Amino acid sequence: MPIRVAVPKETYPGERRVALVPEVSRKMAKLDIEVQLESGAGDAAHYPDAAFESARIVSDAGSLYGESDIILTVQPPALEVIEQLREGSILIGMLLPYQRLQHVARLKERNITSFAMELVPRISRAQSMDTLSSQAAAAGYKAVIMAAERSGHFFPMLTTAAGTIRPSKVVVIGAGVAGLQAIATARRLGAIVEGYDVRAATKEQVESLGARFIDIDVAAEGSGGYARELTEEEKQQQQTILAEHIAAADVVISTAALPGRPSPKIITSAMVESMKPGSVIIDLAAEGGGNCELTKAGEDIEHNGVIIAGPLNVPSMLAVHASEMYSKNLLNFLTPMIKDGTLVPDWEDEVLAESVLTHQGEIRHEPTRKQVEGDAS
Repeated sequence: MPIRVAVPKETYPGERRVALVPEVSRKMAKLDIEVQLESGAGDAAHYPDAAFESARIVSDAGSLYGESDIILTVQPPALEVIEQLREGSILIGMLLPYQRLQHVARLKERNITSFAMELVPRISRAQSMDTLSSQAAAAGYKAVIMAAERSGHFFPMLTTAAGTIRPSKVVVIGAGVAGLQAIATARRLGAIVEGYDVRAATKEQVESLGARFIDIDVAAEGSGGYARELTEEEKQQQQTILAEHIAAADVVISTAALPGRPSPKIITSAMVESMKPGSVIIDLAAEGGGNCELTKAGEDIEHNGVIIAGPLNVPSMLAVHASEMYSKNLLNFLTPMIKDGTLVPDWEDEVLAESVLTHQGEIRHEPTRKQVEGDAS
């Protein structure tokens, strides 16, 4: 009997992505996987049911969950959906374990094996499975487009009969995947770009994209490719140097986030008040509370003439390509588990061992396990 993979319609408010696109559905069929898609699952991402020629379209979500070996999602399923999953089945998606402790506890109780794609280790072999990177690339690109829409300035230098227009100055805070994509996009639009990151190792990457690196003489490399938290003295040094660059910027795009922790406050109210009226801040860290002290998640506000945007779920705004990249991440994650048409996860594999959230009635991700047990005690 072939492995059955289910793709439900996303129910999270505002979510437009779908976990599987037609191209990847066809590739799964070649692996002897039977894909079952809830009717309308791809509509918001402009992938209609008719495009999924190799999938079986199912109108009843309940039967979809109950009959499937593997369920692929973008957002974490609701608690009522978890109740419908077949015991022993596998759930793969971005499960937000730090935020959905009750959901994790229920997955454990129902004996669901779950993999959180955001926990996939950032190692060379797993790059093709790295959903954090693929979705951050979409967010970094979109942030620049959002800034250009809100700004009253041209990004490139323009020579016109009315005179020469100077290019916009853009400061990008955070040189991870989102930040580097923002730098590259702003440069393509012709802006003068500066990039900043507390990890000194990113200097070469920033400069390779044609931007100037803002050096505060602090090295804060942490584990897993993330930055460590700065000391109070380092934070003061960071703010002193950044303030000058932010004051001169027409656009600031901030991308600094810490998994499972609030976003670091980098842009103070005083910095915002030093900016020129009409300047724009796009705070991609809004979901974690924002890098700017004034950010309001999900809102555009104006403070002292400066527009501060705190967009949420930015990759979903690019649903077509964000879904395509995410779907390929899932395929690359799932393929090594399948041997001769049979699902055989290798629990010695570093990728599976680090990304598994629940398995055999246990919470396998230690930080989440401690949080759940703490809540229960």
